[in-house]
Amino acid sequence: MRSHGWGGQPPADADEARSRILSATRARLTAAGTTSTSDIAELLGVTRQTVYRYFPTTEDLLNAAAMDAVVELQEQLVQHVVAHLADGSNDASAAVVEVVAYVYEHLRDDPVMNRLIAPGRISSTVAGLTAPSSIALGRKLLAGFGIDWADVGLTEDEQLELVEHLLRMLQSFVLDPGVPARTGEELRAYLRRWVAPALRNPPAR
Repeated sequence: MRSHGWGGQPPADADEARSRILSATRARLTAAGTTSTSDIAELLGVTRQTVYRYFPTTEDLLNAAAMDAVVELQEQLVQHVVAHLADGSNDASAAVVEVVAYVYEHLRDDPVMNRLIAPGRISSTVAGLTAPSSIALGRKLLAGFGIDWADVGLTEDEQLELVEHLLRMLQSFVLDPGVPARTGEELRAYLRRWVAPALRNPPAR
């Protein structure tokens, strides 16, 4: 690891170096919508070779920045939904509406994650949304909302089906947002009308 550059404060190890490179990349993408390895090297005061040591190509760098943003979104999503339900209603229907709307808005509007649904990448991203690993992660996130899903009337298997259904809705909105695309409140109104009732009145088995 180079001992100079880095604004006079070199990272302690490779993990910190990667983290700082990704932070700079995300900041640059947010500010300008695009970036390159040269831009990031200049921002950090290092050579391009230093950045290449951790991310061999600009494509690798941008992909890693997008996935870093996804990990952060997962953490923010739980916090956001919990805050949304802070009135004590513990309303499962409100939670699922907010999950779909919040994630979709970030995929669509965040310049870093928007890369995941850009032409050339959208097919793999959309397919990955309903992969078993994505469904398992979604179930884990649901468990963090402070809702007793069994009390709502959903078995463990039905909770997994619920996650799959929410992810399939995300797929649909990503592939075809509509013309014109719904605003945040319009999307939430749509979801409250057509999705929320299923959580208020779970179907009989």
